[in-house]
Amino acid sequence: MTASFADCANAIRALSMDAVEAANSGHPGMPMGMADVATVLFQEYLKFDPADPKWADRDRFVLSAGHGSMLLYSTLYLTGYAQPTLQDIRDFRQIGSPCAGHPENFELPGVECTTGPLGQGFAMAVGMAAAERHLNAIYGDGLVDHRTWVIAGDGCLMEGINHEAVGLAGHLKLGKLIVLWDDNKITIDGAVSLSSSEDIPARYRASGWQVVECDGHDRADIARAIDEALASALPSLVQCRTVIGKGAPNKQGSSKVHGSPLGADEVAAARQALGWNHPAFEIPGDIRETWLAAGKRGAVPHAAWKQRLAEHEDRAEFERRMRGELPAWFSMADHIQGLLAAPQKVATRKASEMALEAINAQIPDTVGGSADLTGSNNTLTKGLGTFGADNYASRYVYYGIREFGMSAAMNGMALHGGVIPYGGTFLVFADYARAAIRLSALQQARVVYVMTHDSIGLGEDGPTHQPVEHLTSLRLIPNLDVYRPCDVVETAECWELALQRQDGPGLLALSRQNLPQLRTEAAENRSARGGYAIREAEAPRQVVLIASGSEVEIAVAVRDGLEAQGIGADVVSMPCWERFDAQDAQYKRDLLPAHALKVSIEAGATLGWERYTGLDGLNFGVDGFGASGPYLKLYEHFGLTAGAIVPRIVDKLNGEQA
Repeated sequence: MTASFADCANAIRALSMDAVEAANSGHPGMPMGMADVATVLFQEYLKFDPADPKWADRDRFVLSAGHGSMLLYSTLYLTGYAQPTLQDIRDFRQIGSPCAGHPENFELPGVECTTGPLGQGFAMAVGMAAAERHLNAIYGDGLVDHRTWVIAGDGCLMEGINHEAVGLAGHLKLGKLIVLWDDNKITIDGAVSLSSSEDIPARYRASGWQVVECDGHDRADIARAIDEALASALPSLVQCRTVIGKGAPNKQGSSKVHGSPLGADEVAAARQALGWNHPAFEIPGDIRETWLAAGKRGAVPHAAWKQRLAEHEDRAEFERRMRGELPAWFSMADHIQGLLAAPQKVATRKASEMALEAINAQIPDTVGGSADLTGSNNTLTKGLGTFGADNYASRYVYYGIREFGMSAAMNGMALHGGVIPYGGTFLVFADYARAAIRLSALQQARVVYVMTHDSIGLGEDGPTHQPVEHLTSLRLIPNLDVYRPCDVVETAECWELALQRQDGPGLLALSRQNLPQLRTEAAENRSARGGYAIREAEAPRQVVLIASGSEVEIAVAVRDGLEAQGIGADVVSMPCWERFDAQDAQYKRDLLPAHALKVSIEAGATLGWERYTGLDGLNFGVDGFGASGPYLKLYEHFGLTAGAIVPRIVDKLNGEQA
């Protein structure tokens, strides 16, 4: 016996309100309001197979309004995914349950990306849709032909990142992107009209989108609107007019159902209003079977796809890319050997471009880009071409002045699979991208951020463009590897490390000014340790100088000045704190011995360096904002020269010996 559409939608409503009530925490309004739209989508349109959640040609579904996570958990359970179980849903928002307060991609198969920070799911979906078009252009419809679906709320459309994402998707003509807008006209504070009066459909149309409208509680009208979206070559916004908390008779249509449990009395009233005469967390057999049948729809197209894959001449390469493995032939050894044979004094942003020439020629997976700073970030290499509607097979995206949108889109590309995205901007503008960088780390997404002009060394542009606190703040993000290489060799090594890592992002902080090549040997990737002795003491070691990036050159000059006075000094280049911290205790003790005076030198905030220098060490840096002027003058102004640092170290040593 097949259950009615209303009963199937009410199953989502019931599970959502029961789980939120049991947790005494959560957002029941959105799942209850969008239950009808979700039922149409999952039962009639979405291409997926719960038996293989990672099927490469599945449709991607993104719940951008992640606070309504019970909508997704309910549909995953009802359609037959192995998880979440009904017990997982009973334990919603509890420690140990994969049903977290907001969907986490590392907790449950079927959750494509981590959402909750509003607007980012939408923007990641743009990246997923771009990755689909790119892979389709390479492998054809036989292997890659799927859509990206989004459920987004008013908050997702209000956030600034939405404007960036909408403009990019419209420009790229991502016609397989369909956004279902939960147009319930309610936010946490109350009516949307309290804070917004913009004409959202007009904005989307002006950005190159198709906009269609439907009654979000009428099955036939929802299907009609989705069919219109499917017929368009443009990305589509489906404006679903809904009632938040639909079914809760005393609270629906108000902000009272947005972010709080309904309460026992209202749950009982909702059961009566919906005709749902079943105990909490109980799904009747006919409803469960109807949902499970919907979940099995994908088995036939999945089987046909697997047959096409088995017969495809590029099967091995396609599978490699979707697994996220680098090509077996990839190596930076020849590039590095060339640098050793012909040393180069260049900015590390240029060194990055040189490394990318070798990387992009060997790894077809890489898709580069820049937020309107291509010529400054040096992210474009030969032969990539311009990615767009005229040539989706090309590998370079001009993101425009959209740092946040670029970063979120790259997250979507990485999570889609088959693509390794990298994108550039100035390090100071990491502030614009930070929320997406954090989600890169949280989602374990392989994204490489290329951030140039990394210090006061950029010179005359002055304090608005000179990053000071940025390295420290980025190093605070768990699971993010922050690399600051000192020369061409370290830059190549750091690129290699960032690409080899599959379970998280890397960020390269690169100089504008030219830097000498300090490395003259490369028997192994020394940057892999995070920190290593690039120069060793000749006189008895009394000092260890620790530096990153452009300041390693200064540390070497300081060492020479100390050695001239009979003071032995090691220089430790520390391109990556995170990798150094992961080394064994003995390695760290040998490199930073307790008896030596430890000194850090970095043209940024000194906060954090105490973990390596100790409370009795010295920390040279910039703890205020920068200034406008030629970069060499700035280094003198801020005391970041060998002439200024050597006397301070000598005084410290003399003071300790007195």
